[in-house]
Amino acid sequence: MTQAALRIDKNFTWKKLIAPVVTAGAFWTLAIVLFVVGEGQQLFVLINFGYLGTALGIGLGLYAVLPKKQKPIGRRVSLLLIGLYLFIFVGLIGRENIQIEGVWWSLINGTYYAAIWHYFVAKIVGPLLFGRLWCGWACWSVMVYDLLPYKRPLGRVPGKWGWLRYAHIILSAVVALLLWQVFGVQIGTNSNAAIAWFLAGNALYYAVGIGLAVILKDNRAFCKYLCPVAVPLKLTSRFSLLKIGTDEEKCNDCDACVKMCPMDVRITDYVHDKQRVLSTECTLCQTCVTVCAHDALKLSYGLDVGGREALRYRANK
Repeated sequence: MTQAALRIDKNFTWKKLIAPVVTAGAFWTLAIVLFVVGEGQQLFVLINFGYLGTALGIGLGLYAVLPKKQKPIGRRVSLLLIGLYLFIFVGLIGRENIQIEGVWWSLINGTYYAAIWHYFVAKIVGPLLFGRLWCGWACWSVMVYDLLPYKRPLGRVPGKWGWLRYAHIILSAVVALLLWQVFGVQIGTNSNAAIAWFLAGNALYYAVGIGLAVILKDNRAFCKYLCPVAVPLKLTSRFSLLKIGTDEEKCNDCDACVKMCPMDVRITDYVHDKQRVLSTECTLCQTCVTVCAHDALKLSYGLDVGGREALRYRANK
């Protein structure tokens, strides 16, 4: 590691560690409570949620400490620590299908395995506190998509393409129901069928996501138009305590935050309305915070209701 990589941001203050500490603390609190009061798999729950909280805390902490040009390292570390852990340890070694189909399968037959806990904490309850932090810092799909070269999106494709993810989540439920009721296939437990579905499903997601990224020149095209997980996340994240805070007095309208936002959120609209970023498309990746030369943006805790969508669309050709 070079000396430059070890530098601390000259504007670093201890207050910037509040978000990493609160995030890690929340996960460890949940882990300990479930370990104490739970029945069965307490050790797994303790290790699982404790690890996830620690990994997020490390990534967010690195982001807070490192200078601007190196801040993205924090997010890459978090994505790798969590993405590889979930994929290899929970998915392959633990033989748990924590894809959305595994969740539906468990719900419709009344068995509650890792998929249920994962989605309940990370996709339902967690966003009430931390918004779509999972999308920006922990998703194993984003872990791969972010390696693609299209880091500066051209804007969203005009139209209602985002509704495809709602169709996707409905289709996934139908598929899980048919596999269980009609074909008797168990895709949510540690069966060979579950692992095969887990691997094939992720391979398909990667193939489609990379293909869309190349066609639309947008790393996050899959996230914007097809990801079924975004559906519950968008619902609960609007009530999130953690959002991107804005300071209109420091903003010089350079629009760097808008141009570089991987989810095409028109951040300056919220700045000039003296609001936090209320879009449910925001994944709290903090790219906007990183590129803002005047520190007009930062993570903040507060009480407000999101859902107002100000998004950038590419011009019709």
